[in-house]
Amino acid sequence: MRLLHTSDLHLGRAFHGGVLQTEQEAVIESLVAAAAYGQVDLVVIAGDLFDRAIPPLEAVGLFDDTIVRLRGTGAAVVAISGNHDSARRVGVHDRLLAAAGVTIRGDVSRCDEVVLLSPDDGGGEVAVYAVPYLDPYSSTKILSHFSEPGDPEPSARPRRLSHDSITRLAMDRVRVDRASRPGTRTIVVAHTFVAGGTPSESERDLSVGTIDHVGLDAFDGFDYVALGHLHGPQAFAGGRIAYSGSPLPYSFSEESHDKSARLVELGPAGSVGVELVPLDVGMRLRTITGELEGLLVDPGWSEAESARVRVVLTDVQMPVHAMARLRARFPMAVELRHQPAGGSEQSLSGSIAARDRDLAPIELVREFWSDQHPTELSEGEWALLTEALGAVAGSEDP
Repeated sequence: MRLLHTSDLHLGRAFHGGVLQTEQEAVIESLVAAAAYGQVDLVVIAGDLFDRAIPPLEAVGLFDDTIVRLRGTGAAVVAISGNHDSARRVGVHDRLLAAAGVTIRGDVSRCDEVVLLSPDDGGGEVAVYAVPYLDPYSSTKILSHFSEPGDPEPSARPRRLSHDSITRLAMDRVRVDRASRPGTRTIVVAHTFVAGGTPSESERDLSVGTIDHVGLDAFDGFDYVALGHLHGPQAFAGGRIAYSGSPLPYSFSEESHDKSARLVELGPAGSVGVELVPLDVGMRLRTITGELEGLLVDPGWSEAESARVRVVLTDVQMPVHAMARLRARFPMAVELRHQPAGGSEQSLSGSIAARDRDLAPIELVREFWSDQHPTELSEGEWALLTEALGAVAGSEDP
């Protein structure tokens, strides 16, 4: 039985204000091609289908196209909601779509409802359990109606379980169903942060304050666990538990990631073989460091001219018009930091604030504009800014 594992599409996401729709469309092309190439029986998308609970219409359309095209390869499709998704919205037609070989699970109370597949590989049925993102605040109440002999009474259970505890509770429900299917190979699809995983700056924290890890042993006994949430590809337990990672980099912390999908061969006896399918799509990310004048002429940075660029300037003083001059060579420079030799790193806006904190608001705007652009604002533009600042300050004279 063969499956394609991907996650964290984050459809509708922007990168420093830049729309990623075209690159995400290219990702879908690659995933559909990988599913067809691998002749897979199943495609799993392990959460964060969208980047926010109410995605833009273009993202909704792309997701619809994605599901139709993946199903068109002959593979069943199982997707779950992640912590960025609205579980109710993405799962609204789950029961209806199931008849067409598509599961989009957002309802936590249905985490133990099995999706049964019958691949023609001599290994019998495969049971797939789609476990949506388990928010401890809401999932505790939903799952606490389940009880086993010896379980504490509902009134004695904590009002809010940890991510680890709520995941174990959900897995216990799954194991009850699995026990009724002896000899069946099992796959779990989940969206969480397991202990030992390596995060990036792109993921949203799963709890307030400190991230709440889930122990790997919570997934003991399943043949393959397809995880989502962490954007870097990584595997545990000999490849049995794995993150596919996001198919595109969504922050400069992912600059070194080799983006891929996982083509998994689940043998008749439950053995796991994995082939990484490279997803070499989208614009590359590069961080370049040095003094401004050197960066503008150094041939060693020529390959960054076609990439999205983060610049760390080491000049003692922030050069005038730094970003505008950098963009003349690096058109996709999107982030500028200032870190003088021996000093601490600051964003451009932070360095201005420290330097000119006593200036009036309109003068701070003038300083910022001067740092960002080589041309002056027109009288009409300055008048508009003055009016806007006056409105904010409750005065006509900022």
